[in-house]
Amino acid sequence: MNKEQPNNEVLVKVEGLSKKFCKDLKTSLWYGVKDMVNGVRGSSHERQLRPKEFWAVKEVSFELRRGECLGLIGHNGAGKSTLLKILNGLINPDAGKVTMKGRVGALIELGAGFNPILSGRENIYNNGAILGFSRKEIDTKLDDIIAFAELEEFIDMPVQHYSSGMKVRLGFAVAAQMEPDILIIDEVLAVGDLGFMLKCFKTIDAILPNTAIVFVSHNMPMVSRICSQVILMDNGQAKFLGVDVGKGIDLYYNRFSDNGSNIIFDDGSIVVEDVKISGCANHKNGIPQLLWGDTLNIYLKIRLNLTMEVPIFGISIFDKEQRPVAILEHNKNDSNIKILDKGIAFNVKHNNLQLSKGVYSINIWVSKTENKEPMLRINGVMSFQVISDKEVWPPFLLAATYENCNL
Repeated sequence: MNKEQPNNEVLVKVEGLSKKFCKDLKTSLWYGVKDMVNGVRGSSHERQLRPKEFWAVKEVSFELRRGECLGLIGHNGAGKSTLLKILNGLINPDAGKVTMKGRVGALIELGAGFNPILSGRENIYNNGAILGFSRKEIDTKLDDIIAFAELEEFIDMPVQHYSSGMKVRLGFAVAAQMEPDILIIDEVLAVGDLGFMLKCFKTIDAILPNTAIVFVSHNMPMVSRICSQVILMDNGQAKFLGVDVGKGIDLYYNRFSDNGSNIIFDDGSIVVEDVKISGCANHKNGIPQLLWGDTLNIYLKIRLNLTMEVPIFGISIFDKEQRPVAILEHNKNDSNIKILDKGIAFNVKHNNLQLSKGVYSINIWVSKTENKEPMLRINGVMSFQVISDKEVWPPFLLAATYENCNL
């Protein structure tokens, strides 16, 4: 790589990129024949959709400079993979223009670019040659690639016998250790184990100053960790493009917001009649909003269908990735909860809420006091949002004080 090039150099330039597909194979073949006869090469921006066609990518434009990482996010079928394949030269667009400068390394599909009957070592030389490296240059990098992929024992085995994790390790090792000017990474990194994933991110941090990276993932914490800008794709179009990564991620989560409850287990002995956040003045799209540091006050109203003692109530909190981040202490025998007229109504309070900015969901479980036998479990019974001016992606933003000490 020529490291003397300026860091602000534009390496990827996409202008009005569009790609259409046909939902029916026979119709698609017929359209292809007609286009060949008419001499159409797909360069016209004025082409309209024909019956059974749809835009997989429509009028997408962006620039990516050396040292920048673009996060490409969106639901399945939003157009991310099609856009990546156009960038990597695997398919041609119907309209628009793509300009790529320098060597391009891509990890966009499990095992893509590997010859299955060749060994891992032979595939390293093949991929290096495709990137424009001489055999001598590949020789100097070979040991580092094999060591990074942790495949010393299996490097001379045919790739067709590799596990999915081994293919990912080899693919990323080749793509990263060859020091490309442009690196394209799809969701395949999710196949690797945690240790290798951490090593990948460490490598990305190291090569990013001299590389432009396009990173596709459904894991928003990963996107927020390494990306300097983000594109949110939806139905082939860029619904959001900008350097405000937090805003793009919020829009992504709002796309999937669902406040419906999900009853996992119910023995019929109790009914949750009401759950809400008490004392919350602000709501958006039906979701209560709390400020960082506020009191979280959850109100529950329960109807008892059987005569029983006060059951044990458990409340857990999950983040937007549906990872458990906290559980509230359950009620004790000496608590102030009383059964009144075959029902229970009570508040569960947590002072000085220090969850970081984001949307969280509440799960509820109820069990019998005497033997802890489960009675009811509801996932996603409701959601709430924590508002903060601090863009923090770990689930907790803990209050702290700083004091001078003697040197």
